[in-house]
Amino acid sequence: MVKHIVFWKLKPDVDGSTASENARRMKAVLEELCETVPGIVALEVGINFNPSDAAYDVALYSEFESRAGLESYQKHPDHVAAAEFVKSVVTERAVVDYEL
Repeated sequence: MVKHIVFWKLKPDVDGSTASENARRMKAVLEELCETVPGIVALEVGINFNPSDAAYDVALYSEFESRAGLESYQKHPDHVAAAEFVKSVVTERAVVDYEL
């Protein structure tokens, strides 16, 4: 089992949308991947409520059966499209991939 965890800090606003609005859109866009991308065992997206400067704004937790499944997910056109939106609204990204 492979775990893929990502954290993002968001820009204050992008094209008239607030960070909060973009966080909700990110959540929706990323959660839709469960319906279109094969190989996802589990996926959840959380929006942070902790006001600490050290906190990230959005978290993604996902599971895949194998490294090959994760690689396939990352190359899938729907994931690539979602990643383009995410990249347009974030300032920082942290990621951890590990295998059990």
